[in-house]
This record gives sequence, C-alpha cells and structure tokens, in this order.
Amino acid sequence: MYEQIQSQMINMSKQFANAALQANTLALQNAERLIGLQFKTLEERINANVSFFGQASEARDIEDLKTIMPKGLELAKEHAERFAAVGQEMIAAQLKTNQAIAELVKGQVEAANDEIRNVATQAADIATKNVDKVVKATARK
Repeated sequence: MYEQIQSQMINMSKQFANAALQANTLALQNAERLIGLQFKTLEERINANVSFFGQASEARDIEDLKTIMPKGLELAKEHAERFAAVGQEMIAAQLKTNQAIAELVKGQVEAANDEIRNVATQAADIATKNVDKVVKATARK
C-alpha cells in the first residue's frame, strides 16, 4: 500500500513538474512576443523620427519651419497613439497568457484532486476490508 501511495505521489510530482514547465514555456513565449512588439514599435518610431529630423534639418528659413511644425505635432500624436495601442496589445497578450496558465493550473489541481480522491477511496476500501477481517476474527473467538 505504501509503495502504491509513493508511486502515485511520484506521478503527481512529475505531473506538477510538467505543468510548471508548460507554464514557464507559456510565460517565456509571451515575454518574447512582447519584447518583439516593443522592438518593432521602437524601430517604427525611430524611423519616423529620423525622417522628420531629416526634413527639419533641410529647413532654411521661417517659412520652412512653419511647414515643418504641423508635421512635428502630427508625429508626436502618432507616437502617443502608437504607444497607447502597443500598451493595449501588451495587456491583452498578458491576459491571454495568464488565462492559459490559469487553465493549466486548474487542470493540474483537478487531476491532483482526482488522484487523491482515488488514493483515499482505495485506502478506505482496504481499511474497511481489514476492519471486516478483524471483526470476523474476533466474532469467531
């Protein structure tokens, strides 16, 4: 009986380690995706800034600067909008990953509960049989 319980505990430990590995994999994949998104956004914004400053450096008089100013304001607006959108994408991706990890944990908890319930049921059955044997042996005397 002890070997059976021990083997079941070892199996549960293996399942837990596997679930932890899967959760870590999900978290790392999410981190990789988020970092990639940030770098892509940063690259886009740097390219937009370089283009704008290239145009601004060609301005030679006040009239040229007056035409550049609305472009600068538009660039700032685009930056703010893009960073807000990326922030929302990152939050959505993080929520999705957290939900996947929660489902994984939920499955593991349910599996562990079922396993423990089975072990407890088996132990109760064995104990009942042993008690019945003792009662019968005592009744014979």
